[in-house]
Amino acid sequence: QVQLVESGGGWVQAGGSLRLSCAASGSIFSINLLDWYRQAPGKQRELVATFSATGTITYADSAKGRFTIFRDNARNTMYLQMNNLKLEDTGVYYCRGVREGVGYWGQGTQVAVSS
Repeated sequence: QVQLVESGGGWVQAGGSLRLSCAASGSIFSINLLDWYRQAPGKQRELVATFSATGTITYADSAKGRFTIFRDNARNTMYLQMNNLKLEDTGVYYCRGVREGVGYWGQGTQVAVSS
């Protein structure tokens, strides 16, 4: 069983920055894939960034150049650094971990970007 807890969301003005955290209950070494997703109001959940077990990182086009996903294995935590935030980045951000083919989700953290 893997438990993930997100934090770091909040309100920020456009152009500002936030760093989201996703803390795992156990060692993230055992997690094959770590993702950040977001869900805007009235929209489907979408993939934002992925950190694979091999270290491969991929970003959605909307996140490229502005967001950085990274992990601290010693702290069993994954992060999403978000810079130059835009209004369209508003939503609930979720982290997901996949281990042995099973996906585990956190409860989400709200990000609100205003002009």
